[in-house]
Amino acid sequence: MDADTDSPALHLAQDPEADELLSRSRLAALTGMLLDQQVPMEWAFKGPATIARRMGTDDLDAHEIAAQDPEAFAALLAEKPAVHRYPGSMAKRIQQLCQYLVEHYGGDAEGIWRDAGSGAELLRRLQELPGFGKQKAQIFLALLGKQLGVTPTGWREAAGAYGEAAAYRSVADITGPESLAKVRAHKQETKAAAKAAKGGEKS
Repeated sequence: MDADTDSPALHLAQDPEADELLSRSRLAALTGMLLDQQVPMEWAFKGPATIARRMGTDDLDAHEIAAQDPEAFAALLAEKPAVHRYPGSMAKRIQQLCQYLVEHYGGDAEGIWRDAGSGAELLRRLQELPGFGKQKAQIFLALLGKQLGVTPTGWREAAGAYGEAAAYRSVADITGPESLAKVRAHKQETKAAAKAAKGGEKS
Protein backbone atom coordinates (compact mmCIF):
# COMPACT_ATOMS: atom_id res chain seq x y z
CA MET A 1 0.00 0.00 0.00
CA ASP A 2 2.99 2.28 0.36
CA ALA A 3 3.96 4.44 -2.58
CA ASP A 4 6.54 2.88 -4.87
CA THR A 5 10.17 3.87 -4.40
CA ASP A 6 10.24 4.99 -8.02
CA SER A 7 7.65 7.69 -7.60
CA PRO A 8 5.19 8.09 -10.43
CA ALA A 9 5.39 11.47 -12.14
CA LEU A 10 2.63 13.89 -11.19
CA HIS A 11 1.64 16.72 -13.53
CA LEU A 12 -0.52 18.88 -11.29
CA ALA A 13 1.42 22.15 -11.37
CA GLN A 14 2.20 21.90 -15.10
CA ASP A 15 5.68 23.10 -14.10
CA PRO A 16 8.66 20.70 -14.25
CA GLU A 17 10.36 21.78 -10.99
CA ALA A 18 7.13 21.91 -8.99
CA ASP A 19 5.85 18.61 -10.40
CA GLU A 20 9.16 16.88 -9.68
CA LEU A 21 8.84 17.81 -6.00
CA LEU A 22 5.18 16.75 -5.87
CA SER A 23 6.15 13.39 -7.40
CA ARG A 24 8.79 12.54 -4.78
CA SER A 25 7.48 14.28 -1.66
CA ARG A 26 4.18 13.18 -0.16
CA LEU A 27 4.24 16.19 2.18
CA ALA A 28 4.51 18.43 -0.88
CA ALA A 29 1.51 16.71 -2.48
CA LEU A 30 -0.49 17.07 0.76
CA THR A 31 0.48 20.74 1.01
CA GLY A 32 -0.52 21.37 -2.60
CA MET A 33 -3.89 19.76 -1.88
CA LEU A 34 -4.30 22.00 1.16
CA LEU A 35 -3.53 25.09 -0.94
CA ASP A 36 -5.97 24.02 -3.68
CA GLN A 37 -8.86 26.35 -2.86
CA GLN A 38 -9.82 29.79 -4.12
CA VAL A 39 -6.87 29.84 -6.54
CA PRO A 40 -6.19 28.08 -9.88
CA MET A 41 -5.07 24.50 -9.34
CA GLU A 42 -1.65 24.98 -10.97
CA TRP A 43 -0.96 27.96 -8.68
CA ALA A 44 -1.82 25.85 -5.63
CA PHE A 45 0.40 22.93 -6.62
CA LYS A 46 3.34 25.18 -7.48
CA GLY A 47 3.21 26.38 -3.86
CA PRO A 48 5.22 23.56 -2.23
CA ALA A 49 8.20 24.08 -4.57
CA THR A 50 8.08 27.84 -3.99
CA ILE A 51 8.02 27.32 -0.21
CA ALA A 52 10.94 24.86 -0.38
CA ARG A 53 12.99 27.22 -2.56
CA ARG A 54 12.38 30.17 -0.23
CA MET A 55 13.37 28.03 2.76
CA GLY A 56 16.63 27.19 0.98
CA THR A 57 15.91 23.49 0.57
CA ASP A 58 14.82 21.07 -2.16
CA ASP A 59 12.13 19.37 -0.07
CA LEU A 60 9.58 20.11 2.63
CA ASP A 61 10.15 18.90 6.18
CA ALA A 62 7.18 18.80 8.56
CA HIS A 63 9.38 19.28 11.65
CA GLU A 64 11.09 22.32 10.13
CA ILE A 65 7.84 23.96 8.98
CA ALA A 66 6.09 23.24 12.29
CA ALA A 67 8.92 24.96 14.16
CA GLN A 68 8.94 28.12 12.01
CA ASP A 69 8.06 31.46 13.58
CA PRO A 70 4.44 32.00 12.40
CA GLU A 71 5.00 35.61 11.32
CA ALA A 72 8.19 34.77 9.45
CA PHE A 73 6.53 31.81 7.71
CA ALA A 74 3.54 33.97 6.72
CA ALA A 75 5.94 36.58 5.31
CA LEU A 76 7.71 33.84 3.32
CA LEU A 77 4.42 32.84 1.68
CA ALA A 78 3.47 36.48 1.06
CA GLU A 79 6.66 37.33 -0.88
CA LYS A 80 5.93 38.22 -4.50
CA PRO A 81 4.72 36.19 -6.26
CA ALA A 82 2.58 35.08 -3.32
CA VAL A 83 2.11 31.35 -2.77
CA HIS A 84 -1.66 31.85 -2.38
CA ARG A 85 -4.29 34.56 -2.60
CA TYR A 86 -4.50 34.40 1.21
CA PRO A 87 -0.87 33.76 2.22
CA GLY A 88 -1.36 34.57 5.92
CA SER A 89 -4.23 32.17 6.55
CA MET A 90 -2.68 29.46 4.36
CA ALA A 91 0.66 29.76 6.16
CA LYS A 92 -1.17 29.11 9.41
CA ARG A 93 -2.96 26.09 7.92
CA ILE A 94 0.25 24.60 6.53
CA GLN A 95 1.92 24.94 9.92
CA GLN A 96 -1.10 23.35 11.62
CA LEU A 97 -0.95 20.46 9.14
CA CYS A 98 2.77 19.95 9.77
CA GLN A 99 2.34 20.20 13.55
CA TYR A 100 -0.38 17.54 13.32
CA LEU A 101 1.89 15.28 11.23
CA VAL A 102 4.72 15.69 13.74
CA GLU A 103 2.43 14.92 16.66
CA HIS A 104 0.56 11.95 15.16
CA TYR A 105 2.90 10.50 12.48
CA GLY A 106 6.40 11.56 13.52
CA GLY A 107 6.41 14.11 10.71
CA ASP A 108 6.03 11.40 8.03
CA ALA A 109 3.15 12.12 5.66
CA GLU A 110 3.20 8.55 4.35
CA GLY A 111 2.39 7.37 7.87
CA ILE A 112 -1.18 8.46 7.18
CA TRP A 113 -1.71 5.58 4.77
CA ARG A 114 1.15 3.16 5.34
CA ASP A 115 -0.89 0.88 7.64
CA ALA A 116 -4.42 2.00 6.75
CA GLY A 117 -6.45 -1.21 6.60
CA SER A 118 -9.21 0.08 4.33
CA GLY A 119 -10.27 2.97 2.16
CA ALA A 120 -12.75 4.03 4.82
CA GLU A 121 -10.01 4.15 7.48
CA LEU A 122 -7.71 6.15 5.20
CA LEU A 123 -10.52 8.61 4.42
CA ARG A 124 -11.11 9.07 8.15
CA ARG A 125 -7.43 9.75 8.74
CA LEU A 126 -7.32 12.28 5.91
CA GLN A 127 -10.43 14.04 7.23
CA GLU A 128 -8.72 14.38 10.61
CA LEU A 129 -5.95 16.48 9.03
CA PRO A 130 -6.24 20.24 9.68
CA GLY A 131 -7.74 21.95 6.64
CA PHE A 132 -9.11 18.74 5.09
CA GLY A 133 -12.88 18.49 4.84
CA LYS A 134 -14.60 15.45 3.33
CA GLN A 135 -14.37 16.61 -0.29
CA LYS A 136 -10.67 17.48 -0.09
CA ALA A 137 -9.97 14.19 1.71
CA GLN A 138 -11.84 12.20 -0.97
CA ILE A 139 -9.98 13.96 -3.78
CA PHE A 140 -6.61 13.27 -2.17
CA LEU A 141 -7.62 9.66 -1.51
CA ALA A 142 -8.48 9.35 -5.21
CA LEU A 143 -5.10 10.87 -6.15
CA LEU A 144 -3.33 8.34 -3.91
CA GLY A 145 -5.23 5.46 -5.48
CA LYS A 146 -5.16 6.53 -9.11
CA GLN A 147 -1.63 7.89 -9.38
CA LEU A 148 0.48 7.04 -6.33
CA GLY A 149 -0.13 3.33 -5.87
CA VAL A 150 -1.89 3.60 -2.51
CA THR A 151 -4.85 1.26 -2.90
CA PRO A 152 -6.27 -0.11 0.36
CA THR A 153 -9.41 -2.22 0.06
CA GLY A 154 -12.44 -0.13 -0.84
CA TRP A 155 -10.47 3.02 -1.70
CA ARG A 156 -12.62 3.82 -4.75
CA GLU A 157 -15.83 3.55 -2.74
CA ALA A 158 -14.38 5.71 0.04
CA ALA A 159 -13.33 8.35 -2.51
CA GLY A 160 -16.90 8.52 -3.82
CA ALA A 161 -17.37 9.93 -7.32
CA TYR A 162 -13.71 11.05 -7.34
CA GLY A 163 -12.62 7.42 -7.21
CA GLU A 164 -14.47 6.41 -10.37
CA ALA A 165 -12.27 5.17 -13.21
CA ALA A 166 -12.13 7.24 -16.40
CA ALA A 167 -13.67 10.25 -14.66
CA TYR A 168 -12.33 13.78 -15.04
CA ARG A 169 -13.57 15.41 -11.86
CA SER A 170 -10.52 16.51 -9.90
CA VAL A 171 -6.74 16.74 -9.61
CA ALA A 172 -6.75 12.97 -9.11
CA ASP A 173 -7.49 12.61 -12.83
CA ILE A 174 -4.89 15.04 -14.18
CA THR A 175 -1.95 13.42 -15.94
CA GLY A 176 -1.17 16.16 -18.48
CA PRO A 177 -2.57 19.13 -20.40
CA GLU A 178 -5.36 17.15 -22.11
CA SER A 179 -6.80 15.70 -18.89
CA LEU A 180 -6.35 19.10 -17.20
CA ALA A 181 -8.58 20.64 -19.89
CA LYS A 182 -11.19 17.90 -19.31
CA VAL A 183 -11.20 18.44 -15.54
CA ARG A 184 -11.48 22.19 -16.02
CA ALA A 185 -14.41 21.71 -18.40
CA HIS A 186 -16.14 19.42 -15.89
CA LYS A 187 -15.70 22.00 -13.12
CA GLN A 188 -17.15 24.73 -15.33
CA GLU A 189 -20.14 22.54 -16.17
CA THR A 190 -20.67 21.78 -12.46
CA LYS A 191 -20.52 25.48 -11.58
CA ALA A 192 -22.93 26.37 -14.37
CA ALA A 193 -25.37 23.67 -13.27
CA ALA A 194 -25.20 24.85 -9.65
CA LYS A 195 -25.79 28.44 -10.76
CA ALA A 196 -28.75 27.40 -12.90
CA ALA A 197 -30.22 25.38 -10.00
CA LYS A 198 -29.84 28.37 -7.70
CA GLY A 199 -31.56 30.59 -10.25
CA GLY A 200 -34.40 28.08 -10.52
CA GLU A 201 -34.92 28.18 -6.77
CA LYS A 202 -35.35 31.95 -6.82
CA SER A 203 -37.94 32.03 -9.59
